[in-house]
Amino acid sequence: MIHATLHQLKVFEATARHGSFTRAAEELFLTQPTVSMQVKQLTKAVGLPLFEQVGKKLYLTDAGRELFSTCQDIFSRLDQLEMRVADMKGMKQGQLRLAVITTAKYFVPRLLGPFCQIYPGIDVSLIVTNHEQVIERLSDNQDDLYIMSQLPEHMDIEAYPFLDNPLVVIAPRNHPLAGQKNIPLSRLIDEHFIMREPGSGTRRSVQKLFDQEGVSVRVRLELGSNEAIKQAIAGGLGLSVLSRHTLTPEGSNSELTVLDVQGFPIHRNWYAVYLSGKQLSVVASTFLDYLKVEAAKLADGAMSILV
Repeated sequence: MIHATLHQLKVFEATARHGSFTRAAEELFLTQPTVSMQVKQLTKAVGLPLFEQVGKKLYLTDAGRELFSTCQDIFSRLDQLEMRVADMKGMKQGQLRLAVITTAKYFVPRLLGPFCQIYPGIDVSLIVTNHEQVIERLSDNQDDLYIMSQLPEHMDIEAYPFLDNPLVVIAPRNHPLAGQKNIPLSRLIDEHFIMREPGSGTRRSVQKLFDQEGVSVRVRLELGSNEAIKQAIAGGLGLSVLSRHTLTPEGSNSELTVLDVQGFPIHRNWYAVYLSGKQLSVVASTFLDYLKVEAAKLADGAMSILV
């Protein structure tokens, strides 16, 4: 390993992460032959195969997995060093890597905007995906912080609540139940529902409440997009349960309304999460402190929407 270079390790890490020479080359702005050659030279330095190829897919060997873990640790420490040196100089600069569940896209950009204005030297990478994919990224420690509402049950994590995330029943504004108070949950049995896809944190929370109350609803559609669900509701295809945050862009002129149903809202929180034992970078720690203060201001404005 004494002959391995930092560049070779970087090329290997990208190849291992993508499972592809081609995608690694695209990320690093190199040619595929160059990536293959760098990995070949590193393999020679290690003295053991790092990949095995099955069809077009690359898989890490035992030695490759050990080296991949070591590379992640090396690059994480180098990032921290760079940011700590910048911090010593009185600057906050570096990269912030965030992975958030889909619904968080309605408020995270509004938090990131002022943050980036305060710290213009910080570059932000934002991954928006579903609950299962965020958990997978968390387990692999691919990002600095993760924003989610439903915490994983069997992972050793640190989680900081910073914002309410109430789940509400949403209907078209002209629905017969609109405007009624304290609607029994049983009244929803005859309604068609549009649900998020299996694996969604929202779907799990809603199903848990229905199961507890012995209520079975008719699911007409399963959609993986909050925007698609809202359009389907407005089109009269059924009701749904979504985070109230998804309504904030529409304001008072929305075609949608929130029904006053017993058992709702389902009270949840948004959490900033990372693996226990992980040493947060200067940038990640700065953003976490910022979240705790600024999220309360966001909640004051974001929750004053239609009922």
